[in-house]
Amino acid sequence: MVPKPGDVLHVGNGASVQFGGDRSLIFRVIKVCDRPTYDGWVWLTGYSLDRAGNAVDRREVFVQRAGLRLITPAAAPAAARALPAPPGHAGRSGTSRKAGTTVSTSRRLR
Repeated sequence: MVPKPGDVLHVGNGASVQFGGDRSLIFRVIKVCDRPTYDGWVWLTGYSLDRAGNAVDRREVFVQRAGLRLITPAAAPAAARALPAPPGHAGRSGTSRKAGTTVSTSRRLR
C-alpha cells in the first residue's frame, strides 16, 4: 500500500517489530516523507489516535509499506468539503445583509 495524507492506518507487527502486540497503534497520516529509505520502507508523520479517534500524540514512524493496514480512505480535498456559512452570517458578496446595516472594519486584530 502507498499511504497518503488523511489515511488512517493500523500500524502493527507487520509494519515494524517495534509495533508488535499491545504496542500497535492507529495512525492518521499527515505527511509522507520523501527521504530516501530502504526499498519498501517509508517515513510517515502523523498522529496516533485513541479509541475515540482523537489525536493524542504527534509521531514520526519508519515502517514497511506492505505491513500497513488501511482503516479509512483519505478524506475529500478541503475545497470539496467546504462548510456552509452559519445561519444569519453574510456571504463575501454581502448580498444577504439586511438593508441599512453597516459593518465596521476599522478595528485591528492582534
